[in-house]
Amino acid sequence: MNARKLACLTTAITGLAFGAAGAARAEDTPAPAAAAAPAGPTPLTTPAMSSSLSSNADPLNADLGPLGKIWVSGQVTGFLDFQTAAPSNSAKRKGDVSNLQIEVQKTDGVFQFYVQAGLYNFPSLGTPIGTSPRITESTFKYVPVAYIKIVPNAAFNVEIGELPTLIGAEYTFTFQNLNINRGLLWNQEPAISRGIQANYTQGPLTVSASVNDGYFSEHYSTLSGLVSYTVSPKDTVAFAASGNIDKTSRSTFVTPVAQNNGTIWNLLWTHTDGPWVINPYIQYSTTPKDNSLGLGSSASTFGGAILAKYSFNPMFNLAGRAEYISSSGSQVALLYGTKSNAWSLTLTPTFQFKTYFVRGELAYTKIESGTVGSEFGRFGNKSEQTRLTVETGVLF
Repeated sequence: MNARKLACLTTAITGLAFGAAGAARAEDTPAPAAAAAPAGPTPLTTPAMSSSLSSNADPLNADLGPLGKIWVSGQVTGFLDFQTAAPSNSAKRKGDVSNLQIEVQKTDGVFQFYVQAGLYNFPSLGTPIGTSPRITESTFKYVPVAYIKIVPNAAFNVEIGELPTLIGAEYTFTFQNLNINRGLLWNQEPAISRGIQANYTQGPLTVSASVNDGYFSEHYSTLSGLVSYTVSPKDTVAFAASGNIDKTSRSTFVTPVAQNNGTIWNLLWTHTDGPWVINPYIQYSTTPKDNSLGLGSSASTFGGAILAKYSFNPMFNLAGRAEYISSSGSQVALLYGTKSNAWSLTLTPTFQFKTYFVRGELAYTKIESGTVGSEFGRFGNKSEQTRLTVETGVLF
């Protein structure tokens, strides 16, 4: 165990002055309700969603007596994607299921639970698009999120199981996000981790801390934390940090050795003003030098992004994302070769009527500095890629 890394990470988690993103992302913090607001259906807060799509405000439910009220929601969505400079293991044109999922949960009482199950895909910029069955089998299987939640009071709770990460400004599944494709910064982040997480809320302050297995490694030596603070009804600031205090050689599709043994940090701000939601954030990550793990040098990434959405009316909005990321390290390639960098632009118009939605997306990714063989195209020698994506479906 690296004592210096443990000390630094513990300080970051326990001494944060301001907030985080993840399960308590700033853009999802609701404004105080009006005192005279009429009663009506209350949308479920899980699965967490950005403000581009809206979950069903009145999902299925059943009162099971001693078990209490059980809620059932889900998504049936598909996507079509056209891309230039497709890699050899990804077609130029692809159509597939993006979500065929169901959630069952209990949201009141001391004992609560949440289970999310089904088929899914999460296309991300700058990476090959796999089939949905392959993505599901190669990542988090058919029950990607499942946990029990102990809620002794309104201010404190503990979650145990397979949990969404506390890191980053974007969620894992397409329906949760402003954009269909995940971004370049998201590619460096953990998505779902197994572990235990404690959450505390007091007024404008929210604090979460977790011991987990990082990038789904089954090695429980990662500490994660977030703190978010609502500065005003329009502004929330956030800070998140995560890092491995030991080391593990496990390597899978969702467990990259370098990132799983390193640290990652986020600083975020969310501003909401009328039809606008603006969410800029910066991200820094480090990976260690460890010859026993095949890491011949230390490395790092640094990036920033701005996510934004403008609502023209309750049914139609336009979201966008601009981001840049660079990497260091002479022997470890975290992006498109050693010491590479890239940027992307994404626009996503969305139309939703009740539970049905359709949205399109145009995204452009440019590698400014990379290594031939690690870039785009069949031979890894293309520095530009354009994607046109359409997603449609029902959120029931």
